[in-house]
Amino acid sequence: MTAPGATAVAVDEVEDIAVEGLRWLTGAAREAPGGGLAWPTTPSRDAPDPVLYSGTAGTIPVLLEAWRHFGDDSYADIALRAARSLARSVGEVDDDSLYFGRTGLALALRTVHTELGDPAAGEAADRALRLVRSRFDGTRWGELFELMGGNAGIGLGALLTGDEELAVLAVEPYLRTAERTPAGVQWPHRPGTDARMHHVSHGTLGIAVALARVGASTDRTDLLDLALAAVADVVARDQAGPEGFLVRHSTPQFLPDLIEPISYGWCHGPAGDAQVFRLLRDITADPAWTDLADRCWHTVTHSGLPQRLRPGFWDNNGRCCGTAGVLALACDRIAEQRDPYDFADVLVADLATRAIRDVGGARWSNVDFRSTPGDLEPQIGWAMGTAGIVRELLRYVRLTRGGSPTYAFAWPDQHPVSA
Repeated sequence: MTAPGATAVAVDEVEDIAVEGLRWLTGAAREAPGGGLAWPTTPSRDAPDPVLYSGTAGTIPVLLEAWRHFGDDSYADIALRAARSLARSVGEVDDDSLYFGRTGLALALRTVHTELGDPAAGEAADRALRLVRSRFDGTRWGELFELMGGNAGIGLGALLTGDEELAVLAVEPYLRTAERTPAGVQWPHRPGTDARMHHVSHGTLGIAVALARVGASTDRTDLLDLALAAVADVVARDQAGPEGFLVRHSTPQFLPDLIEPISYGWCHGPAGDAQVFRLLRDITADPAWTDLADRCWHTVTHSGLPQRLRPGFWDNNGRCCGTAGVLALACDRIAEQRDPYDFADVLVADLATRAIRDVGGARWSNVDFRSTPGDLEPQIGWAMGTAGIVRELLRYVRLTRGGSPTYAFAWPDQHPVSA
């Protein structure tokens, strides 16, 4: 699935694609038992998926984005109906994490409460966080021990929902479990594996984001110092300096038969690494972090993406591993540093070209290069699906028209744009 040569797409056409994506999303909603709306991971599945990564909680942010972008209350009404089904899922999800569990539900519900004034959503968020707190074993909540599925994400989610005490409780165990390395510290992402991951989604940098944000918000210098030591370990692994920045996925390589050692997206590559450096830039006021973020961007923009396929995982359009996640950083840079639109235009043109458009709306299919045929069923949610892509397209449209670079829903691991 190689992308054709990209040419700029008219901003009105980009907005039209986003509207078609919203139509497909809303058409994929299911009436939930007891009322409300819910989404499965893909339209062919019957069971609703409540989580932030791939389900209903991750669809709510794009509904809020559309409500704010268009001023159309119908999107707010759908978000409220989604929150009703999500509130019932609080006691049913057997996971407490940010991306795969109850903390993500709490964050989406708290945002609905804050943005739309729905007290029932706020009460459900409080209930979810009480359950999360009750399931803490003193060190962790489950097998995963990182941002997406473990303590770091729970700490970030708790901080953003206003529970600083739970946020500190979640990240303090990293102080006593850190493994010293020649350049800093690291952690295993789960027990029983020799591989150490380095980036945002499952690795050292994701933990560093939580430590830095919680430490800065609560005046805990020990947490911030540990974050800096964690980032120092990853910076020491760079293999693309002095102009670029590129660190392999893991050391030793995790699942080498399935996972390639180089990626460029948010999850395991420089597009996500730059978000960490942007955060530390604003927390520490040290210009060295701006330089590192610029080096990340140099690597991304000189990598051949989005036309390049492998290595780099680039048969993916989504926010987690693909083009939409790089577009998020491109728009951050446009807003903060007045970067030219040229690379953002390339990314948007690629997404426009790859969109599947028909009477049902617009959606995107990713590719599994190990399978024949490799085209996967379009997903609905934030990570790999239409919700995450539409959210970034709407922001791009606003920026192009001179509008606000902020989001209706602040994603926990994407540092807000700084003036």
